[in-house]
Amino acid sequence: MKETQNISRSRAQSSSGAIERLYITMRHLFNRGFYKPMGVSGETLRNALLELRPEIYGSIAEEKVELNGLLYVIERLPIGIEECRYINLTSDEGYAGSHFKAIVPPKRRRNCYRIDSEQMNVEITRGRSDIYDILTHLTFIFIESHKIKDRVLIDEEGNVARDWEKLEHYVSHKKKLTLIEREIAMSHASVVLGRTFAEVQDIYDKFATTEQPDRFLHVIYWLGKLAIEEIVDNNKRTITFSPILRERLGHHIYGEIWANNIKQVLLKNKLINRPLHIISANMHSVMNSLFAEPVLGKNYTKLGDYQVFEDLSSSGNKELRNQVEKYALQHGMISLPDASGTNIDVQIFDTAKINHKETLFAKANSEKGNEPVLIVMDYAFGEQAFETIDELLKPYKHNKEKIFLNVESVSIMGKAGILEGGKGDIMIPNAHVNEGTADNYPFENELTKEMFDGNGIPVFDGPMITVLGTSLQNRDLLKFFHESTWKAIGLEMEGAYYQKAIQAASKIRKSINPNVKVRYAYYASDNPLETGSTLASGGLGTTGVKPTYLITIKILEQIFNINKN
Repeated sequence: MKETQNISRSRAQSSSGAIERLYITMRHLFNRGFYKPMGVSGETLRNALLELRPEIYGSIAEEKVELNGLLYVIERLPIGIEECRYINLTSDEGYAGSHFKAIVPPKRRRNCYRIDSEQMNVEITRGRSDIYDILTHLTFIFIESHKIKDRVLIDEEGNVARDWEKLEHYVSHKKKLTLIEREIAMSHASVVLGRTFAEVQDIYDKFATTEQPDRFLHVIYWLGKLAIEEIVDNNKRTITFSPILRERLGHHIYGEIWANNIKQVLLKNKLINRPLHIISANMHSVMNSLFAEPVLGKNYTKLGDYQVFEDLSSSGNKELRNQVEKYALQHGMISLPDASGTNIDVQIFDTAKINHKETLFAKANSEKGNEPVLIVMDYAFGEQAFETIDELLKPYKHNKEKIFLNVESVSIMGKAGILEGGKGDIMIPNAHVNEGTADNYPFENELTKEMFDGNGIPVFDGPMITVLGTSLQNRDLLKFFHESTWKAIGLEMEGAYYQKAIQAASKIRKSINPNVKVRYAYYASDNPLETGSTLASGGLGTTGVKPTYLITIKILEQIFNINKN
């Protein structure tokens, strides 16, 4: 038993060391300004990732190509990046005002620009976490591309296997493949990938877009093609970091613009001196929790069964969502789409304009003239959480006057990985432990496990790990955090950064109430300790609807002083 524990601890230490090397190397390469991922300069990064073997990247260390991990990564990178030999990470440097059309990845909010046939520019406006995320994903797909090369390149003179030639033939088609052509191409692709025909067939359509129904073949071909050219022609792919990005990183440029935009709107609408409650959440749950009842309640016999929220979350019910949003804008909601570069939209709710008797919060109890003002911000990304909240909690400088914000609470609701339980379960943290540092942030959470009992959803409480990147977590390290004296219940990317900013503002700078209330609650998007339950296994679907709204409603009940358990 003791020997097993020692092996487990040794693996966890090895994984922790690999993560540390990854981040040290990425910072070094960033300061250097450029590197070649599959050359000598990228070797440390590749070796560390292969040693770590993150769960989300599945079979990265095996000969066969990892398909689910590839899909996960491709959805978070701009369409066409597989064709590009030069990838340039930039700050916001004016491309939005040019003829270049912004390419936004389906699962990551970042603007990218295809400069020419060989170059893709990726804008970084969300801090270091964004850089770590991109470099990790790029390292993964380049490793996978060389697996393809190893299977199809017969010699160093560029001669390739027959399956590769056939795949190239079908990729060169300008029109959609017929079923027969597609299945023949899949057969050749399965050999190239070291996967079964059934595995390729199962994932094929998940890569498809409206413009590119056969995109799977396109991605595989171009990854392999550039990898072959790296060996045959010594034409290495290169990643560069623009001088402006290197100069601006860490200076809170985008966070300051974002925060000042919010404060200007609060001042303009005479809300800046009212009790403020900041909520980090999505852009629908607070709005729907407040206004679904007056707009749609008559169509549902029981709003409490969450059916209305499931309907509002359904992709086919855009009209229902529009009805609620229109009503919200007429009853105190101000919409602030992001114009700063942070990619964080904001909604402000003046609750003095809400007739609570028509809502789920009929017992709302607030003093006239001091009704709560809700500032709902979309999700930040990793270290960006510190930048945005740190700037938002600072006093607003207006006409040489400093206006201190009356922030009564900060509530954080979001998705996280769970280490005990399954998708859709709820986690209530009492501390955030920052992975890779000695920073620990214990706090008094206004939300408790008992408040969620009896709702049919398992609830866990305890410390949570704020990880440097969800794509870098492996089973050994997570198991250590869960089973050791840390007793961690889950992992996410922003909690420690939010709490760091809150503590700095309330305890050190004294710019907000030192007794500001904090609320943290997460619902599980995945369990990285379970095979088939990682983020790469797919989304939550409607499983996430009930925990999302349950947490949102509990937060609002506390803000409105409704005495419920």
